Amino acid sequence: MYPEIFRIGNFPINTYGVLLALAFLFAILIAARLGARDGLPRERVYDLGLWILLAAIVGSKFLMLFTEPEYRDDPMRLISLDFLRSGGVFYGGFITAVVAAYFLIRRYKLPWWTTADAFAPGLALGNAIGRQGCFAAGCCWGKETTMPWGVEFTEAGNQVTGVPLGVHLHPTQLYESFGALLVFFFLLWLHKRKRFSGQVILFYAVLYAVMRFTIEIFRDDPRGDILGLTTLTGLSTSQMLSIIVGIVGLVFLIRRWRRAVVEKPEKVSPTPDAARA
Repeated sequence: MYPEIFRIGNFPINTYGVLLALAFLFAILIAARLGARDGLPRERVYDLGLWILLAAIVGSKFLMLFTEPEYRDDPMRLISLDFLRSGGVFYGGFITAVVAAYFLIRRYKLPWWTTADAFAPGLALGNAIGRQGCFAAGCCWGKETTMPWGVEFTEAGNQVTGVPLGVHLHPTQLYESFGALLVFFFLLWLHKRKRFSGQVILFYAVLYAVMRFTIEIFRDDPRGDILGLTTLTGLSTSQMLSIIVGIVGLVFLIRRWRRAVVEKPEKVSPTPDAARA
């Protein structure tokens, strides 16, 4: 794999960092385009996107304190150069971004569900691009497999992430990348045809939760054990979060769908006199 593109002096330009930057850029551009279609001011969408970006980075790094032993043993690494060069925990960034978005949307006086719908497809595309960065770096690797699409990582990846050498592994990074890309196209299609505000972001939450829970079955990289829950349940941290996010998203999706059906005005059949007229 190619974890490093080139160096400027002794400072490496990592593939993961470049692709992550592109992921955020495309996500914000798509959100601004879809938001403008729904009547949202572009400048507010850009402002919101930048703050969400900052919250997502901080949240993804912060959760590493609980899932990554090296960060838990040395929390000061979070304020070092390694903070910017290393990866993060997607759900940490996602949850922190949602919380930050909630308060910022209220401050900007934007409609919550409409704004969230505008950001949902971009989130899926950003995830698809970001996982390509994981594949290039060799992190988030899968279990050993005899499947013909199994991949073997290079020594460069092993030096950066510790990915095993000499064995064929499930390309779980690509599983999630291609899965998120399919979700992205579905959400774009849904955004034009949604029946109520919130339908797009809630579908994203449910679909991503199902996808991530499934992919976690094939992952084999060390991901920590928060409060011993992984040992107790046999589920990874991301699987437990997937259950929570998926259930909450499904409940809100059903409630808003039912409300949309109830509030939909019924078609009134014309009276005989009106029909003759």
